[in-house]
Amino acid sequence: MLEDRWQWYPPEVRGWLGALWGKSAGRAGGTANLLLSHMLDTAAVAEVVWDRYLPPVTQWRLDALAGGAGKGRRLFSWLCGIHDCGKATPVFQHLDAAGEAAVRQAGLTWDKYAVKASSWRHDKAGARVLRALLTEATWSTEQIGWVWPLVAGHHGLIPTLGQLSPPKKNENLQGSSRLWKLAQSALVEVFTRELGYGGESPLAAVEPLGVPSRAMQLQLSGFVVMADWIASDERHFTGVSDLARVTMPQARQRAAAAWSSLELRGGWGALAVPGPETFRDRFGHGPRPSQELVLDVVRRMGGPGLVIVEAPMGEGKTKAALAGAELMAARHGADGVFLGMPTQTTTDPMFTQVRSWLREVGEGLEDQVALLHGKRMFNKEWRGLLEGVGEWGQSADSLYSSVGEDEFGMRTDCFDGCEGGERRAPAEWFLGRRRGLLSPFAVGTVDQLLYTATRTKHVMLRMAGLVGKVVILDEVHAVDVYMSQFLLEGLWWLGQAGVPVVLLSATLPPEQRRRLVAAYLAGTQSAEVSAMLDLPEPEGYPSVTAAWPGQDGSPELLVESTEPWREDLQVRVEVLDEPPARTESRTPQGDAGAAADVTVVDYLRERLVDGGCVLVIRNTVARAQSTFDSLHREFGADVRLLHGRLHAGHRADRTQEVLKLLGPPTQGVERPDRLIVVATQLAEQSFDVDADLLITDLAPIDLLLQRIGRLHRHDGVKRPTLLSRPTVAVTGGHLDDDGPPQVLRASEGIYGRYLLLRTAAVVELAAKAGEGAWSIPGQVPDLVARVYGTDPVVPAEWAEVEARARRDWEERQAKRRSEAAQYVLTRAGEHGEPTLAGLHFGAHGTLAEGQFEALVRDGDRSVEVVLVRRAENGFSAMTGRRLGPNGETAAEVVDDVLSGTVRLPARLTVAAEQALGPLPGWRDHPWLRYSMALALDEHGVAVLGDFRLRYDDLLGLVVSGGRPYQ
Repeated sequence: MLEDRWQWYPPEVRGWLGALWGKSAGRAGGTANLLLSHMLDTAAVAEVVWDRYLPPVTQWRLDALAGGAGKGRRLFSWLCGIHDCGKATPVFQHLDAAGEAAVRQAGLTWDKYAVKASSWRHDKAGARVLRALLTEATWSTEQIGWVWPLVAGHHGLIPTLGQLSPPKKNENLQGSSRLWKLAQSALVEVFTRELGYGGESPLAAVEPLGVPSRAMQLQLSGFVVMADWIASDERHFTGVSDLARVTMPQARQRAAAAWSSLELRGGWGALAVPGPETFRDRFGHGPRPSQELVLDVVRRMGGPGLVIVEAPMGEGKTKAALAGAELMAARHGADGVFLGMPTQTTTDPMFTQVRSWLREVGEGLEDQVALLHGKRMFNKEWRGLLEGVGEWGQSADSLYSSVGEDEFGMRTDCFDGCEGGERRAPAEWFLGRRRGLLSPFAVGTVDQLLYTATRTKHVMLRMAGLVGKVVILDEVHAVDVYMSQFLLEGLWWLGQAGVPVVLLSATLPPEQRRRLVAAYLAGTQSAEVSAMLDLPEPEGYPSVTAAWPGQDGSPELLVESTEPWREDLQVRVEVLDEPPARTESRTPQGDAGAAADVTVVDYLRERLVDGGCVLVIRNTVARAQSTFDSLHREFGADVRLLHGRLHAGHRADRTQEVLKLLGPPTQGVERPDRLIVVATQLAEQSFDVDADLLITDLAPIDLLLQRIGRLHRHDGVKRPTLLSRPTVAVTGGHLDDDGPPQVLRASEGIYGRYLLLRTAAVVELAAKAGEGAWSIPGQVPDLVARVYGTDPVVPAEWAEVEARARRDWEERQAKRRSEAAQYVLTRAGEHGEPTLAGLHFGAHGTLAEGQFEALVRDGDRSVEVVLVRRAENGFSAMTGRRLGPNGETAAEVVDDVLSGTVRLPARLTVAAEQALGPLPGWRDHPWLRYSMALALDEHGVAVLGDFRLRYDDLLGLVVSGGRPYQ
């Protein structure tokens, strides 16, 4: 520190700043780190974040906030470094005996008993210190109002202004004496001067010229946390207790070395605007009309906004979205992409596809993609990228423990990563809990975005990861009404942040499309609801709907459509009536299963005389197992079964086999003469198979059309004469001449009676029309609008039942919206608030990943277990590979063990959590120690509470016992 910097202060200031500690010796590598040192370290890290990580668009906005090009960097550094000023208080300084003694010797004292009796966190104390000092520096109330929450919330929870008073108004905790106030003022001022702000009042020079949006404030809050965590890594920031060595140049050297050692980096930086040849360069072929339409609309948009792409299955929506994302990023300064999928199963292949795309965009970018879902350890490609470096090898707090000197029992988090080996995945720092979205590129479940819309601890880290990226969400039609509350909230924040968003769907009900657009535009207007309600309907299909704020802030819209690349299929619709049964069973036995199976077997016996490939989709695992059992007895080895209760190994093998046999025609792969695939809803999404004939349980029209998308999907397929016309046979209900159909109770439990009744009416009408009843995909938007609209579609004799069903449906929808509302990030009526103050009032704190999933997904929580077989002298994996006597698992056997993973029905969750845990030999294993083992006897049977579980190699997990279906 230059000697003339002390000219502004009395002599005792050097003594105070040379004693006030920020990291105790035990948490800073053996030597205490002075508070000023840690603040400068954090500011220096922020400079590196600006230089090597921050998205261009964020730099542009910070420059504007600070008063011009090049000025944002210093403001950003100051905002990050000032975070710990609240440690210059008695309540913090008394936490370490050696540190306390040094501070007292320097002349700063306090009532030991008054301080020791209470807890008062330094983040809140810092907000009080800063508010007072900024007021003295004549900052405006508006500027003070948005800056103090960044300090108060840097441990993950942002309090209200009223929560900044110490317990029992004990000002001894804060430091109320004249000397303490002078020390606090000197600390902040010396820190500010070190960053290059000068004059008699350097704090006055820091004042921004405007108030950023609330979304940008939350993004900045996340970067404050990020910089603090990096600067608290005791491997790279060992303590500095000599004030003479505490300088900004020294801090910059430490920060640069730490950044390089951690191998952190940003995304693609400033991109050149892609030309017309780029699509072919990326994907090896030119764009289809619908893909060209997406790119055309993106080019015509006047700014970052929301783009909704609706196109049939197989149209190439994902490639269009990736090409559009590259164009949006180049135009609007985004530095990466997040792509969200509906399920873990659909996420894994998308991870591969995105890596392949990025390989063409720029060298090394494919190695910067994080896979984000709770079971990524089961993904062989992901594990291969981490080979030699490991995952989940250290505790976050073992490296960043000094972050929480006064956390009062801060929970240890799981931290992914250990040293050694060549890294072909994002830096290990990005792989810890809550940090995944900070990776330059990320592919994960849509839950990652939904978590960002929850009022939970450290949500600002997630927001910092999303703002500055292009966000793509695939298959948004799969989001139910509960999840949609978080999706709409997330879109609001992304709209306010000016994040380009692309939503993909086969089709959307008009009201759902309107809600999505309205939520994003409300965010751009910082309004509770959008003033824009009149959204034109697309005139054709595929279609693109785009919305963005104009220069005056008012909404601008583009709604365009084109022709699909394939001609419409004329799909014949048949009703396969299912005789009513007295009971419905969850197991492959029972009246309902038998009645349904006889109908399907008889139907296929007639239709498969000349062979053919059939897809049968059931709405429950039990029905799928029952149907498979009956068809297997009739057709033998020509039947396959796919559902969520196959263990991971069987499910992967069977999925791969079916995709190979029924996927796009491939040289060397012969399509089977006869094949019947029985599946559950797994076949609705990202399942590229071609069926000659489809049999499906009744489902809401949009999902039914998703299933129909597997019919005659590929060109050049030779089909039997009886199956030459695409046909869907809808079953799962019994038509009653005198009234509405009797629909399966299990289906009603999943989808509700109202939409099933309206879909059944549309199906019955089509079935009576004969061949070519539905023109697919051209008729898809009209069919969806009819079922989800309010115009009458059911026969008059169904009207009363439909009216009751609608009331029940509306009540259920309202209840689910209400249940979600208590967890969304912004409380009702507060979207127009100018600052983050009180953001976490009533918040949910630290949650495990399973709890996060339960928070954003409706329905009963379920758990996964790892199946193993018990023997007299130990255990074996489901593949037969032997384990140690207590389940000890060698590295080469881990894949075999993990292949036995299966998800239990939700009604077994409590029993599983009470009775199951890892095998004794797994407790020290980095992956398996978090797994619950379910040991099967020699017959493949286990008992769990009142339930009997049997794993059958053909049927999968069969569950019996417990209470009957209600």
